Amino acid sequence: METNWIGCWALFVKEVRRFYSVAVQTVFAPVVSSLLYLLIFGQVIDTKIEVFSGLSYSQFLIPGLVMMTILQNAFSNTSSSLIQSKMHGNLTFVMLSPISPLEFYLAFVGASIVRGLAVGLGVLVVGIVGFDIAWQSPMWILLFAVLSAAIMGGVGMTAGILSDKYDHLAAFQNFIIIPLTFLSGVFYSIHALPDFWQVFSHFNPFFYMVDGFRYGFFTQSDVSIYLSLAVTTLFFLGITAINLILLYKGVKIRN
Repeated sequence: METNWIGCWALFVKEVRRFYSVAVQTVFAPVVSSLLYLLIFGQVIDTKIEVFSGLSYSQFLIPGLVMMTILQNAFSNTSSSLIQSKMHGNLTFVMLSPISPLEFYLAFVGASIVRGLAVGLGVLVVGIVGFDIAWQSPMWILLFAVLSAAIMGGVGMTAGILSDKYDHLAAFQNFIIIPLTFLSGVFYSIHALPDFWQVFSHFNPFFYMVDGFRYGFFTQSDVSIYLSLAVTTLFFLGITAINLILLYKGVKIRN
C-alpha cells in the first residue's frame, strides 16, 4: 500500500496550526509557569544546595524544567486534540480520510514534538541568558528532547483514545503523568533520596528521559547515558506499538 505522505503532512500542519492559534495558552503560559518554578526553587535555595560539582542549583534545575515542560506539553497536545475531536464528533471525518493508522500516528506525534520543543526552547533561552547555562553535548540534548517529546505524544494519544470524556483524561494526567514527572529527578538528584525512593526512581521511565537530557548539558548524570538511551528507546517503541494496535483495531474511535 502506497504511503499517503501528503495526507500525513496535511494532518500534521492542521495539528500544528491548532495549538499555534492559541499560542498564549499552549506555548507562552507553560513557559511562564516553568519560570515561576525556577524563580521560587532556584532563588530561594540556590546557595544552600550543590547537586553536581561546580554547578549552582539553578543551573542544575533548568534542564529538568525544560524537559518537564517538553513532556507535559507533548502529552497535552495529542491528548487534548483527540478528546476534543471525539467529544465534538469530528474525529470520524479524519478516520474516513485516506490516511493509514501509521500516518495518523506520525502526524499527531510530529505536532506534539513541535509543541514540546517550542515550549522547552522558551525556558532554555531564559536559562542561557539569565543563568549562563552551557551545553556540553548538543547531540544528546536534541536526541533526548525529540525522543522524549515523541514518547509523550504517544502516551497522550493512548490517553486520548482510551478516554471517553474530559474527566478520564484529567485523571490520567493528574494521577499518572504529573506524579511521574515530579518524581523523575527534575528538582533533585536521586542520590539525595532514601534507598526506597532511589529504587522507585529506577522504575520510572521519566527519570531516564530527564537524566539523559541533563547529561547533554553537564556530562554528569545519575546513571549511565547509554542506560538512559536504552530505556527511553524501548519506551518509545513500546508506546508506538500500543498506539498502532489501538488505531488499527479502531478501539473507541470507530464506534
